[in-house]
Amino acid sequence: MDPSSYWNPLLETLPREKLQDLQLKKFQRIFKWAYENSTFYRQLYSDAGIEPGDIKTFDDIHKVPKIEKSMMRNVQGPGKDNYPYGDILCVSKDAVCSYRQTSGTTGQPVYQADTWQDWEWGIECYSHALWAQTYRPTDRMLLPFGYNIFVAFWAAHYAAEKIGLEVIPGGVLNTEARILKMQELESNAMAATVSYVLNMGRVARDKMGIDPAQDLKVEKITVAGEPGGSIPATRKRMEELWGAKVYDQCGSTEIGHWGWECHHQAGLHVNEAFFLFEIEDLETGEIITEPGKKGRLVATSLDRMAQPCIRFDAKDIIQWNDEPCECGRTFRRLDGGIIGRCDDITKVKGVLWAPSAVEEVVRGFDQLSDEYQIILSKKGDADQIHLKVELMPEYESQEDAIGKALLAKLRLQTNLNYILEFQQYGDLPRFEGKGKRFQDLRHQH
Repeated sequence: MDPSSYWNPLLETLPREKLQDLQLKKFQRIFKWAYENSTFYRQLYSDAGIEPGDIKTFDDIHKVPKIEKSMMRNVQGPGKDNYPYGDILCVSKDAVCSYRQTSGTTGQPVYQADTWQDWEWGIECYSHALWAQTYRPTDRMLLPFGYNIFVAFWAAHYAAEKIGLEVIPGGVLNTEARILKMQELESNAMAATVSYVLNMGRVARDKMGIDPAQDLKVEKITVAGEPGGSIPATRKRMEELWGAKVYDQCGSTEIGHWGWECHHQAGLHVNEAFFLFEIEDLETGEIITEPGKKGRLVATSLDRMAQPCIRFDAKDIIQWNDEPCECGRTFRRLDGGIIGRCDDITKVKGVLWAPSAVEEVVRGFDQLSDEYQIILSKKGDADQIHLKVELMPEYESQEDAIGKALLAKLRLQTNLNYILEFQQYGDLPRFEGKGKRFQDLRHQH
């Protein structure tokens, strides 16, 4: 069977009116399902005075109460009804075939339940991404991650198999063993976090004497789990290091795999056949429909039935790009992918600031390594930003000049001053999963 027949490609080119009609019908269905089968959702909607019959138009969707991660945590876990998933679950527990959980980096993990149908739906979502990024049955993909209870690249594995790729599970292999296996089997593709793609390439080149761009056969890489995949300076580093095309992909445990770059690398397409995305103004909460205006993502998974995700405040900052893509898909795109997190965007000395702005500047300097750390602190009543970076060994004699240029560029880009500290190459932490490079310690003073 032609792998493209696993899904209906016409969904990706529907006119906007028909696409919105499909989304409205799917939203009405998932809203009614949750209202009738989840104590959590029924109570939430009853308290708001809204029921399934009230959702008649697209604008009615905006009246539905939002949920957020803390609400999901509050109904789950030990001592709660219907343990471990809580009253958000819409099916009997014996219908659940797959358990995943969030990473817990922002608090108690959220437990995610999926039926077999839900899991197949998740794989379908990821299949759209891989096909759009030119993955085909002729490709051999290494997946260099530890398979565990986090969703990570599980769906990438099964989606790759679904569209016919040969998949090499990296599993418990260490970084060096993964590189050697990739070399041995002439793997031409892989999927990993941004941090690990950079780290893996540096290990190959600096520790093993293997030049990823010359000695390996990798032609395309899909990255997810961190915002760096859509940051031009970070993408440039990965592509030059590996001699491969790098494509961004986005998803989360609660929402699913919702967006991807096509082979034109012109911004993340939102898979609008399976998800409804709304962008809320950061201050007023009004729905943003025009392009180029930043707001917070409110996401609905339109086909996930066991544990529905309806108007979920993802706390990601995004903005629309309404220009048509050369690929011909009518799914809307996001400018710059995930621009930042509401949790991370903060005011420093009265200026609205995001760590991603620093990443773009730091990784634009070829003289600096891939790693950096940002620490916000206070001295008296004044905010301070401490930035730790590493010089590449061959540029150590140019520390003063590079430091001045870096601080000047940061000042220009962010309108803020930084306390810069150079570290020895290799001293800053390296990451296999999501990188943790930002700390706000101001509340400790």
